[in-house]
Amino acid sequence: MAARVTVRPFALAATLALGLLLGGCFTQNYQRGYVLADGALEQIPLGAPQEQVLISLGTPSTVATVRGEVFYYISARTEQTSFLPEKVVDQRVVAVYFDRNRRVERLANYGQRDGKIFDFVSRTTPTSGQELTYLTYVFKVFGTK
Repeated sequence: MAARVTVRPFALAATLALGLLLGGCFTQNYQRGYVLADGALEQIPLGAPQEQVLISLGTPSTVATVRGEVFYYISARTEQTSFLPEKVVDQRVVAVYFDRNRRVERLANYGQRDGKIFDFVSRTTPTSGQELTYLTYVFKVFGTK
């Protein structure tokens, strides 16, 4: 003899509504590109050779040769809540500038603060020029999905 199952419409609707509400609460985080380890930039003193940078930080995301060589390490952190589109939460470009002898001349950790590109190492906003144009391009290209 088979057991009889009775489904009440109210219980079914309440279960579905609860499932939809809880389904909207889940957020997934994604990390793309280079992940900067804590204290990684402190391991690279000014004047360090290019080889030390490669050992400490690894292969750069891209290299520029405007007024000397620059290694760029690009990353973006995004999050997505349920069915909503992904949203960029944080985006960084770590730049290592070299002099003509391939020694570290300057370090920068660019991000965005108040909608403007900001260097979290020197705590300044870059001025106009080729560097700012390139960084603006990187943030636009890698920041949109």
